[in-house]
Amino acid sequence: MTPEQDKAYLQKSFDLAEKAKRQGIHPFAAILVNGQGEVLLEQINGYLPNKDMTGHAERLIMTEASQKYRPDYLKNCTLYISAEPCAMCSGAIYWAGVGRVVYGLSEHRLKQITGNHPENPTLDLPCRTVFSAGQRPMEIIGPLMEEQAAQIHQGVW
Repeated sequence: MTPEQDKAYLQKSFDLAEKAKRQGIHPFAAILVNGQGEVLLEQINGYLPNKDMTGHAERLIMTEASQKYRPDYLKNCTLYISAEPCAMCSGAIYWAGVGRVVYGLSEHRLKQITGNHPENPTLDLPCRTVFSAGQRPMEIIGPLMEEQAAQIHQGVW
């Protein structure tokens, strides 16, 4: 993917997160794109309606992706995420086999925004730290367009 494509798909994740926010859902979203630029899956945060603390958009999309596609296919895919994946989601991305991640808002900045909110007790742990413990290379780009990504969270936490 080109830098322009990365920004365009990341913008789509922001738009999806904004849509979730307007529905009263935590403003996080993820989009899985294959190597040909085809959008395979889209997912917003799944905390509601059951208050699932593990219902992060990235974890949910990776569960679906790993059921539909094999790791040898996913290694050529990019996951675009409105915010940096937490440790749990980074693990899901790694185990599913996705080869490339592009995210907007950093975990560090998200923690500054959310504080110790009971619905989002953010871990200030970079996804690169989690991925670097793995046994295969992954390309990580982010934070990208972070100011725009941060604005999505205004008035939420």
